[in-house]
Amino acid sequence: MRDLLVFGRTGQVARELTRLAPKARFLGRDQADLSDPQACAAAIDGAGAVINAAAYTAVDQAEAEPQLAHRINAEATAAMARACRMRGIPFVHVSSDYVFSGEGNAPRCEDDPTGPLNVYGASKLAGERAVLDQGGQAAILRTSWVFSGHGRNFLTTMLNLGASRDRLSIVDDQLGGPTPAADIAAALLRMVRMMQDDPAKAGIFHLSGAPDVSWAGFAASIFEQAGLACRVDPIPTADYPTPAKRPLNSRLDCSRIQREFGIERPDWRQAIGRILDSERQT
Repeated sequence: MRDLLVFGRTGQVARELTRLAPKARFLGRDQADLSDPQACAAAIDGAGAVINAAAYTAVDQAEAEPQLAHRINAEATAAMARACRMRGIPFVHVSSDYVFSGEGNAPRCEDDPTGPLNVYGASKLAGERAVLDQGGQAAILRTSWVFSGHGRNFLTTMLNLGASRDRLSIVDDQLGGPTPAADIAAALLRMVRMMQDDPAKAGIFHLSGAPDVSWAGFAASIFEQAGLACRVDPIPTADYPTPAKRPLNSRLDCSRIQREFGIERPDWRQAIGRILDSERQT
């Protein structure tokens, strides 16, 4: 891959990218201040392609920091996209299912109407629009419920809690596709390679894990595979209030990315097994 630059180094997806593409140039917070859009744009000089795997991701905290969330997720992203367009290089940006309202039961397609319920989702949607407004060869990858064996995410949280509790109350009316960070990273790299070979490849794409499941079902599978005797008590979202409202339906239709890039939905159950096996070997 020609001169790949990645914004992000310690996040779940960025860490997987460092493993899969060790020769790429990675910019962490100490090298690229996402609250300084112009500095981010300047950092792109000399790159042959750019992946933005960095973002403001504190969903609940964003409710109290809307300006910062917008600056990082929209303004910095816009500056990156503009710099890539001016240099004529591919730009791939990671976005979220939170750009949707979560109404209904059908999986969301890329062209379906958006309607974020919280500040984080609104900032990610603003980032998407900014990327598209800049023009150039840009791709947006929306994903959902990202997990891995490192960092703070649902899998690591459940493993920690399940080892010390005999039962947990988990939301059962929010449905979506848990997505392994490793598979997102692999998809991003495949997209960049194909975009470098074909300038016509661009647009919005969805990738989420299969099969769709509730948070309670996700937790139950984690405990079963980890051999943890922790009971899951399903509860409605109303019984677990949070500062930021979450969408009930996070299902994503992923047929476009399969057609355009040959990328299939990963099986999150198999990914849990791989992560647990890796941890047992360390």
